[in-house]
Amino acid sequence: MKTSETAATPSPAHSATQDAQIGSDLHKPGWEFAVSSGILGWILDAFNFFILIFLVDDLARDFHVDKNAIVWSITITLAFRPLGAILFGALADRFGRRRPLVACVLFFSAFTALTPFAPSFAVFVILRALYGIGMGGYWGIGASLVMESSPPRLRGLFSGIMQAGYSLGYLLAAAAIPLVGPRFGWQWVFVGGLFIAAVVALLTLMSPESTAWQKHRLVSFGGILTVLGRHKADLVYLVLLMTAITCLSHGTQDLYPDFLKSAHGFSGGAISNIAILYNIGAILGALLIGYSSERLGRRNSIMLALTISLLSIPAWAFGSSLLALAAGSFMMQFGVQGVFGVIPAHLNELSPASVRSLFPGVVYQLGMLIGAPSVGIEFALRGRFGYPWAFTFFEIGTIAVLFLICGFGPERRGCDLAS
Repeated sequence: MKTSETAATPSPAHSATQDAQIGSDLHKPGWEFAVSSGILGWILDAFNFFILIFLVDDLARDFHVDKNAIVWSITITLAFRPLGAILFGALADRFGRRRPLVACVLFFSAFTALTPFAPSFAVFVILRALYGIGMGGYWGIGASLVMESSPPRLRGLFSGIMQAGYSLGYLLAAAAIPLVGPRFGWQWVFVGGLFIAAVVALLTLMSPESTAWQKHRLVSFGGILTVLGRHKADLVYLVLLMTAITCLSHGTQDLYPDFLKSAHGFSGGAISNIAILYNIGAILGALLIGYSSERLGRRNSIMLALTISLLSIPAWAFGSSLLALAAGSFMMQFGVQGVFGVIPAHLNELSPASVRSLFPGVVYQLGMLIGAPSVGIEFALRGRFGYPWAFTFFEIGTIAVLFLICGFGPERRGCDLAS
């Protein structure tokens, strides 16, 4: 598997002065703004996605449609994410990280704010599709900006912080609904993200442009396609990796609240408390496993996180008490999101330098899209074997596949992203 890139054709504007600056992102004044904006934007991205999950009933009532129609709109959003990764990723590789990132965050935030005020359900669906383009575009740009700007010794930590932002966005959405809705109306939860988007845009404009991009930028979009063509094998391998990780994540999260309700008869309050607990575990796992990857290596850290998830299965799937299930779900999500905590650093280190926004973004979003049917497969297994064994069979199989993928895959931990 190739892990390095044939040198890209430099821009005519490239100079000896820029050469001397390559790798100096760590010492550039304002690198902290770049890292902060990339992470905060991903938190906002997750927040804007999950607020709809909590307001399905309100949206169905407002647009006079069945709940299934609102749920279906989530699939539309996810389906458009790869398009966003291609569009905004290509712009970021051609014109720099900063301006496309600002455009992307304002793009998805504006369509999020318009969502509850759509004049019809058809317009609502269009707005959610457009939001999906922005949502899909953000991760690739944000991750490349954070990883290229981070000090190498802290790359794993910031990788974990960025991915923990997704779980944090989920928790913030859950907290915003009861805080904002009763006072101002549920529609204004969608609007609140505009203020955070303005902060992200300001932080981005205050940050320096990546010198890694300055060195490797291509003079045309055709050059981007040429680089992608040279790295087809890397693309296929990493999409396979992200597809398996998506199965791991969705397979442990999406049906678990229904499992707690239908298999154990827990009330909404108990389920909510367990969900909060395992999201805290997810945040801690992303932070700690991401940080540990600087010492243990990316692949070893992923396999450590997988081992934690594997060992948690008995309590997570077969626990007979609230305490056992809560502990099992906490450790399960600690391991699952621990895997994700390594991903921003791992994908960026394995990506061709001149397409470092587009390449990992497309890999991430294609893996999410291909792995999305995993929930349906798991639900079908539930009908035959029951929830505990369906969870067990599916997750053991997924973890085994990931051990093989990671165990025999490439790694470039600590590499100079500007070289």
